[in-house]
Amino acid sequence: MRFLATLITAVMLTTTAQAEGALRTLTSLDATKAWQGVGRINLGKSGFCTGTLIAPDLVLTAAHCFYDNKGVRTRDTEIEFLAGWQHGRASAYRGVKRSVIHPDYVYKGRGNVDKVSSDLALIQLDQPIKNTAIRPFETATQVDRGQEVQVISYAKNREDVPSIQDTCNVLARDPGVYVTSCDVDFGSSGAPIFAIQNGAPVILSVVSAKAEWRNQKVALGVGLDQRLSVLLSEIEYNDGVFRRVDTGASRVALQTGIQPSGALFIKP
Repeated sequence: MRFLATLITAVMLTTTAQAEGALRTLTSLDATKAWQGVGRINLGKSGFCTGTLIAPDLVLTAAHCFYDNKGVRTRDTEIEFLAGWQHGRASAYRGVKRSVIHPDYVYKGRGNVDKVSSDLALIQLDQPIKNTAIRPFETATQVDRGQEVQVISYAKNREDVPSIQDTCNVLARDPGVYVTSCDVDFGSSGAPIFAIQNGAPVILSVVSAKAEWRNQKVALGVGLDQRLSVLLSEIEYNDGVFRRVDTGASRVALQTGIQPSGALFIKP
């Protein structure tokens, strides 16, 4: 991650040359219609994060969301997914059967980014969401420097309505980590970073942390590739206790006063 810190410094010098879109709130039902699979994850008393449906019963998010400031893991019985959450109502409410965190992830506090490259988790819902208006998103693994992306998230001071940044960019890559110009804040952890492929949004990455350099912001995203495959195999084949296996096919084609938990805040 020392290389990543240097990289952030370097790329921030060129951020203003990129074409950026402003973060805007999705206030109407029509505006959020295509994004109902993005929702808010309530995490007991720890706060909330953003998550995305990638199958009728699977939500993709960040691993660090599941830990409070003392490093205590939030129990699955205290987690709730609110699909399409907007102005106090959700398109679907679901509890959690279990959550699975990537085996390489170790929580080391909110200011530590050593594990960004494995900061990935899946939630298996207690019941699948079968509403045809709430469509799961496909995922993809090819991310290129300079690629135009967009992010949708809930965050501090905008926790009741999703916001979208239509245009931000992948500024640089480190192994398993993408540096983007996307605008994120606390609560944005786990938010999907999308690209448009064949006219449809696909998830390229998940927001793990935000960073500052000379008053300019970047968002760090974790790559999916084999990390998501590992999580899917754990959901598919065992009871959540990690056993390292090499799997091929998976069920998903890799295609208040409560402080929000994450995104991690760092100053390289």
